[in-house]
Amino acid sequence: MIKREKRRYLALQVITDFPINERIIIEAIHISISKLFGEYGNSKANIKLVKYFPEKKQLSIRCSHFMLVKVRAAIASILALDNKPAVVHVVDVSGTLKALTKKI
Repeated sequence: MIKREKRRYLALQVITDFPINERIIIEAIHISISKLFGEYGNSKANIKLVKYFPEKKQLSIRCSHFMLVKVRAAIASILALDNKPAVVHVVDVSGTLKALTKKI
């Protein structure tokens, strides 16, 4: 019997002075994971955007439960978005999307 992959949900806060869209953030996360862990790590992380709140500059992403620590390290190493200075913080991590939305 095949077991389904466990997932973790991360709430992220982007601190920047300019407006951004979700495509730029997700692309920066993928690039950061690729630099640190290669294409294999990027494919194992299985990053997906769940929700984006442009007015608060917050987003929720989904990743593989086995790669959670590596994804957090990659997010912490992001220093610029679209060649402009920016910081991305992990606000919270949860096993379910419902629990994550309660915490934010």
